[in-house]
Amino acid sequence: MKPLLNTAGSTAASAAPTIQDPIAQGLAAGWKVIDGRRLEQDLTLQADVVIVGTGAGGGTAADLCSRAGLKVVMVEEGPLRSSSDFRMLEAEAYPQLYQESAARKTADKAINILQGRAVGGSTTVNWTSSFRTPADTLTHWQQAHGLRDFTPQALAPWFDEVERDLHIAPWAVAPNPNNEALRRGGQQLGIAVEVISRNVKGCWNLGYCGVGCPTNAKQSMLVTTIPASLQRGAQLLHSVRAQHLVRQGERITALQAWAMDSSGLHPRAVRVTVQAPHFIIAGGAINSPALLLRSDIPNESGLIGQRTFLHPTVVGSALMPDAVRGDAGAPQSLYSDHFLHTQPVSGPIGFKLESAPLHPVLFASTLHGYGQTHHDLMKGFAHTQVLLALMRDGFHEASKGGQVRLRSDGTPELHYPLNAYLWDGARRAFKTMAEIQFAAGAKQVTVVHEQAPMWNSWQAAQRGIEALDLRPLLTRVVSAHVMGGCAMGADPRLSVADPNGRVHGLRNLQVADGSLFPTSLGANPQETIYALVRRQVTGWLAAQGAQLHG
Repeated sequence: MKPLLNTAGSTAASAAPTIQDPIAQGLAAGWKVIDGRRLEQDLTLQADVVIVGTGAGGGTAADLCSRAGLKVVMVEEGPLRSSSDFRMLEAEAYPQLYQESAARKTADKAINILQGRAVGGSTTVNWTSSFRTPADTLTHWQQAHGLRDFTPQALAPWFDEVERDLHIAPWAVAPNPNNEALRRGGQQLGIAVEVISRNVKGCWNLGYCGVGCPTNAKQSMLVTTIPASLQRGAQLLHSVRAQHLVRQGERITALQAWAMDSSGLHPRAVRVTVQAPHFIIAGGAINSPALLLRSDIPNESGLIGQRTFLHPTVVGSALMPDAVRGDAGAPQSLYSDHFLHTQPVSGPIGFKLESAPLHPVLFASTLHGYGQTHHDLMKGFAHTQVLLALMRDGFHEASKGGQVRLRSDGTPELHYPLNAYLWDGARRAFKTMAEIQFAAGAKQVTVVHEQAPMWNSWQAAQRGIEALDLRPLLTRVVSAHVMGGCAMGADPRLSVADPNGRVHGLRNLQVADGSLFPTSLGANPQETIYALVRRQVTGWLAAQGAQLHG
């Protein structure tokens, strides 16, 4: 494959370097790719392994299976888009690349969920933040869910591999002002702030990771494992919705799917059937449970779709004296786990602190207030600094997460109650973010809550936050991390899949995405999914006597 960045013959006075598009090149070279929107009649295919979903889990699984010489068919509901389509425009990217145009919500509309829906899944649109699974999370999994082999030492070789292959390393460039405010405020208060690792190679530091990387610097599945798999002969069906798994006894025999219409949003009466001896489900932690619920899948535990976790996230906003321009530079480069590790996982809910990039549509649609209030907040866009508090759910008996259910048309929706345990964490997080922002020099601070004004001092903010009525819809809650719903565990009565991802009661159905997590992580999930799936699929291939090549 040609290099993504061609600077041959360039000079200081020449035009910008030419960016090569590996997807366009591969399609021109004859990759086996079918666009479901263009199918005119039913289609039946045969494969060695069918992989549903092309995100962190599906992309990793496809790479490993194709390296083993297996005939791989990938099925993706979203469209195939590439760097040639990524123009750093939110109005184009959200409808093309996100579930429900970046407006997927819980059933009560109280939580907005940012989740990818395109080839590459959420890895195509995430902000590149990469973390190994926190050690205290793994300890909890060992003790509470029987995952005794999930230790930092046992998983380290898998993390080493993915960090090497996907260029995951601490971001060495100076943080943008939006992230720097977190460090500045943390230093004033004695709160440790660390550098985030990012999966990038030759990053231009543009800051538009969330709308598709236009330079192919982000080492997402779109530019790494998916092209590599296609180059080895794998087949990709995109704009095709996986609908139902056909079961005979303890085996899945086929996947039945529907081709999507020209908009890519609605299925048509054109059926796609893929038959294989092995099936890997990696549609993400809403769509994977939904596929199992639509299918005749054994469910001894009753947990399919249950215990789905989000890292419910609340937002603090500050007006700084100098321009912040949170739309430029690496979206996330600093974080603090101080409020995760200063208390036990089974105590009051802990939270991770990160900054969030600011782009006009995302900012306007998340921001609280209406009319003149909203207008006045938007006027401060260039000087606005934002912090996020990601709450670590699933470790306490009062934190049971949500439930994926099916609508009458079979599409999924997530029910996610927000209770007093979570609201206690939200109030503490609001106070913490406001204190850090004032310590960083903010002139005014608010929180994203419909009744929150701008406060001019930490003391006023503390009193104001304490008085806020924290309840759904008044408090804006968001999330970009969906986990659980097909929890793995040692006991079939208490889990959906075994520690290798194989669904209990079935011999040839494997789950390979974040839906396997028995709790949330307390960290951005993509790197854990990469390592977990690499471990599990490599183990399955070894059991088949397969060897990896290339």
